[in-house]
Amino acid sequence: MVAFAILIFVFLGSVEGFSTKSQPCTYDNTRMCKPALATAAFSTLSFLLGAFTSVVSGFLGMKIATFANARTTLEARKGVGKAFIVAFRSGAVMGFLLAANGLLVLYIAINLFKLYYGSDWEGLFEAITGYGLGGSSMALFGRVGGGIYTKAADVGADLVGKVERNIPEDDPRNPAVIADNVGDNVGDIAGMGSDLFGSYAESSCAALVVASISSFGITHDLTAMLYPLLVSSVGILVCLLTTLFATDFFEVKSVEEIEPALKKQLIISTVLMTFGIAIVSWISLPSTFTIFNFGVQKEVKSWELFLCVAVGLWAGLIIGFVTEYYTSNAYSPVQDVADSCRTGAATNVIFGLALGYKSVIIPILAIAVSIFVSFSFAAMYGIAVAALGMLSTIATGLAIDAYGPISDNAGGFAIGSAALVSLALFGAFVSRADISTVDVLTPKVFIGLLVGAMLPYWFSAMTMKSVGSAALKMVEEVRRQFNTIPGLMEGTAKPDYANCVKISTDASIKEMIPPGALVMLTPLIVGIFFGVETLSGVLAGALVSGVQAGASDHARALGPKGSAAHKAAVIGDTVGDPLKDTSGPSLNILIKLMAVESLVFAPFFAAHGGLLFKIF
Repeated sequence: MVAFAILIFVFLGSVEGFSTKSQPCTYDNTRMCKPALATAAFSTLSFLLGAFTSVVSGFLGMKIATFANARTTLEARKGVGKAFIVAFRSGAVMGFLLAANGLLVLYIAINLFKLYYGSDWEGLFEAITGYGLGGSSMALFGRVGGGIYTKAADVGADLVGKVERNIPEDDPRNPAVIADNVGDNVGDIAGMGSDLFGSYAESSCAALVVASISSFGITHDLTAMLYPLLVSSVGILVCLLTTLFATDFFEVKSVEEIEPALKKQLIISTVLMTFGIAIVSWISLPSTFTIFNFGVQKEVKSWELFLCVAVGLWAGLIIGFVTEYYTSNAYSPVQDVADSCRTGAATNVIFGLALGYKSVIIPILAIAVSIFVSFSFAAMYGIAVAALGMLSTIATGLAIDAYGPISDNAGGFAIGSAALVSLALFGAFVSRADISTVDVLTPKVFIGLLVGAMLPYWFSAMTMKSVGSAALKMVEEVRRQFNTIPGLMEGTAKPDYANCVKISTDASIKEMIPPGALVMLTPLIVGIFFGVETLSGVLAGALVSGVQAGASDHARALGPKGSAAHKAAVIGDTVGDPLKDTSGPSLNILIKLMAVESLVFAPFFAAHGGLLFKIF
């Protein structure tokens, strides 16, 4: 964080040679704006604010989860209904905390920055983009580190415990069981929490940047300007109301009733949110206004902007349902994977991978439709608010995430919103870097596309290898304990849990640096040496290939424990786990982080980038 904050200040400050004089505005040369040095200082400050908020969100999320885990266990003695309520409420607390924290800090930052910037809204909201960069850079380390931590422990615990020793999942005799459970908190809570916070911060920043150079910013209409934040605020109120349906209005009495109850949550929150957005759009927006669209002002009506948010919201619901269809054992895709276990682990892995690839089709089509509709109505601003629409029921999503089988819903929202957010940021970057068109037929852009499309594969290879090497150490340690501690299998002796926790912790901290560096440094290296056109190609390539790769692959078991089919299922599960919980979720941060980083550094790249092309 410290190193990157210094980079932001130095690079952005050097755009005008650290001058403290006012300069002509980027988009309107007739007006004078604040100096580049001010943007550098305030961008650095908002970067640190975003990073700090992200860290706090992850930390508080884990703290809540630790309390909730113990309480859920106690409540489970009274029946599944009581346990469900505690688990659901704790997930909701985390969701509200994220949404409210992000909203509050962003709103305070805008008002404080306004004291200095005054009427220069273009400079103000350009500086605010640092907030999204801070949120996402922390999320990357939370996601990658958490993913390596949890999967190293999980793979080690499953391979030795279930396959070699025939003991059940989460058995206290298994030395890696504590590391596995701790890892779930790190990956699924700190990682997922900071990831969704990052999406939320970035989509708000992308919308605000575009709005500041549209009629809202030019006429200084603050209410309309803060429309993205109002959408999020309504989301918090709607989710508060929706959570009551799960915990107070309908009572869950058996395990079978949990999944339908959670499905109802998604539908209720989406329907209520649609009405909420309609009201906010009607009250806060002028009936017609203009939105900046690659150099021209496009006229937009308030109902068109409402449709942009609504299309993102409903696309999120579709993605949620499709994700559940492909990952719940109530439907045929998972049952087919389970049947394939009868012939061994190889067929199980093949079926699982095929299922993962197939599960991408409908979400991608939903994202494509929402992009087309929102761009047709309100250009890049439409896409940014569509992403906010998808994220607006984040609190309900995280409450659902507290429950296992359809917890991949939140992952679906994350990758869907990441695609929209990245595209909106990409649009803002192209406008800020003063590129009129991104022409794929020019060699500068095409080489960028190729390299960008390769990055998600390189990144996934790094994270998978990290999980593999950490799991290797874990398997050896678990085997050593089973072989050397007398009475461990009989349950008379206690395993050394701390050693396994140490292996996971050390591995995750050491191994998250190379993938993190790859993502953080790529835009800087490409922007400085190859310029903004090649960088626009890299961003487009990474976006297109990264969204497809965030596929989910998970197999559940059929047949008695200890049988050959069960062992095959466990192996399939262990192969799929790093894909599902480490590489896949980290990819959505990869595409968002590279886009927001390029946007923050756009003034520097536009002024001094492309050194190699200047020399040759």
